Amino acid sequence: MEKRSSFLTGAMCGICLTLLLLLGVRFGTEAAQRQELSAAIDETEGESEKLNLDLEQSSQKIQAIEEIINEYFYDEVDAEKVEDYLYKGLIAGLGDPYAAYYTEEELASMLESTSGEYDGIGVTVTQDQQTGEVTIVKCYENTPAAEVGLLPGDIITKVNDEETSAMDLNNVVSLIKTAEGETVKITIEREGSAEELVFYVERRKVEIPTVEYEMLENQIGYIRIAEFDTVTEEQFLAAKEALESQGMEKLIIDLRSNLGGVLDTVCEILREILPEGLIVYTEDKNGVRENFECDGTKELQIPLAVLINGYSASASEIFAGAVKDYGIGTLVGTTTYGKGIVQQTIRLSDGSAVKLTIAKYFTPLGQDIHGKGIEPDVEVELDEALANQIEITKEEDNQLQKAIEVLEAEDAG
Repeated sequence: MEKRSSFLTGAMCGICLTLLLLLGVRFGTEAAQRQELSAAIDETEGESEKLNLDLEQSSQKIQAIEEIINEYFYDEVDAEKVEDYLYKGLIAGLGDPYAAYYTEEELASMLESTSGEYDGIGVTVTQDQQTGEVTIVKCYENTPAAEVGLLPGDIITKVNDEETSAMDLNNVVSLIKTAEGETVKITIEREGSAEELVFYVERRKVEIPTVEYEMLENQIGYIRIAEFDTVTEEQFLAAKEALESQGMEKLIIDLRSNLGGVLDTVCEILREILPEGLIVYTEDKNGVRENFECDGTKELQIPLAVLINGYSASASEIFAGAVKDYGIGTLVGTTTYGKGIVQQTIRLSDGSAVKLTIAKYFTPLGQDIHGKGIEPDVEVELDEALANQIEITKEEDNQLQKAIEVLEAEDAG
């Protein structure tokens, strides 16, 4: 069996599980041999009985149920699907909403997530674990979802007429990706609309850069990181070097609505700005600790502001937590999501896999941000009128303008 640790991404007000996807693309950015970030508000800590199933009795019961189905069930039976749900039920019985069983096909979809190119429709979504609602967090520009008019805040109720509230988010994503035909039927609820709306969305290759940058007025560099993919480090370095060549004197890094990504990536990017010391550490249920460190040879020497919000999760919180603990920049915006559960994906011999919560992570000063989030140094809510806009100009972005004001005030001070 192949093991790898992962931290699932998450972001949503209240208790929820979030997986980033470019529908359907991002499954918490899980990738082979990579540690990644996970988010969950529900605690899954504590000692419990070891699992000790009576396999002989279970086998007899399964056989009895099988005979009943074969004799009485009216409809056609998909034997492979029934067997898959036996394994899914075994993991679901743990009571951990972030543990899961993946078929070989589902696992393959997860591994696609770090390629930088995806078959999908171009949105970021989240699922509320209490209600099961799947909500669109962001629609990317020039993607099929944006072209048909899907918006942030839309609640996906059906995919090809199948109800989504009872599905795991992974299954919703898989359905959107694998449904027959070139388009997928998405039914949504939208605030202000009395009836459900139906959209037929084309699936195609979606290329979305994880890093955007530009030079603002007064030599303030701006870098937005949408997610921490394996390709993000290279894109970040290119952006930083380009801004430095233009005479950057201050820097804003925008992590708003960044649901997380690959642990290696966020650590490598932090090594471009942090002083020598600890970046983040993890601890399992036995207290075994793993440190991720920086040698400090590339410490940032210019004023820094980092934009965060309630959808900044996982890797974004590792980034924000390190900046705050070292005091090398100012956090501007609203409190982050608050997650710190580490999960491990274990591949089985038939190509399927199980994922279990196995540890937590902590900021350099030992802060446990799970269920709490990271508070900004300068709190400012995004103007309500901007909340549902797909694109916001930098001039009307009041959080960005506050970050600029903070950096310019350093000169005045």
